[in-house]
Amino acid sequence: MKKNITVTMDRDHSLLSVFVLKHPSPPSAQYPLGTNLLGQDMLSRILCGGTIMLQVAFLSVLFCFMIGVPIGLLASYTGGIIDRVSTIVMDSFYAFPGLVLAIAIAAMMGRGVVNMSLAIAVVYIPSYFRIVRSQVLTIKELPYTEAAQAAGARGRTILLRYILPNVVPSIVAVATVNFADAILTAAGLTFVGLGVGIDVPDWGWDLTQGRQLLPSGAWWVITFPGIMIVLVALGFTLIGEGLSEILNPRLEQ
Repeated sequence: MKKNITVTMDRDHSLLSVFVLKHPSPPSAQYPLGTNLLGQDMLSRILCGGTIMLQVAFLSVLFCFMIGVPIGLLASYTGGIIDRVSTIVMDSFYAFPGLVLAIAIAAMMGRGVVNMSLAIAVVYIPSYFRIVRSQVLTIKELPYTEAAQAAGARGRTILLRYILPNVVPSIVAVATVNFADAILTAAGLTFVGLGVGIDVPDWGWDLTQGRQLLPSGAWWVITFPGIMIVLVALGFTLIGEGLSEILNPRLEQ
């Protein structure tokens, strides 16, 4: 006898109120993408989970910008011991695979959108540092920058008025690509149990549940979230590559 399943969604998109467990239902007219083990509509979970993924990716890129860019500007412009120490610290992060480093940090910080975003940001901050540093080392030797220095302009004025505007285009292009990488990393963290939380719709958690249900033939639980992750990551990657070609014409040569 078929049992009714009651699922409610709260303001935080947490699908919590599930009263009866049953076998996942395949895609149908009522549930276009099927249901999972708890009887939750996969289409609703994918839509709600997408907002979580975008929040995590946006915050991680924002943290990278807020931390990596100022350090890169300061270290490369001042030079000396600050530049050497900053470069050594940032290069040390490359000793660890990105996902492994994010897993270690997420395990220490715990669950949550902000903690998850910070764990991902630590992986990509060295990339921002390197890009900014290389750009600044080139720009500060250009004639208009040297002229500003000769005219007595302060270092802060030179950084903000002459150097930073020329660095931003490269940062924007890299940030778009890192947005796609952040989504993949966030899905990986949730897949290993270090995501936002099992009570929150999340594509990575759906992959985990789908992997467990795959032997029973419930292919849709893992397929549709996986497709969404690939499409969103691919879309932002293509946007980032397009921006790189537009903002950096020399890449086409």
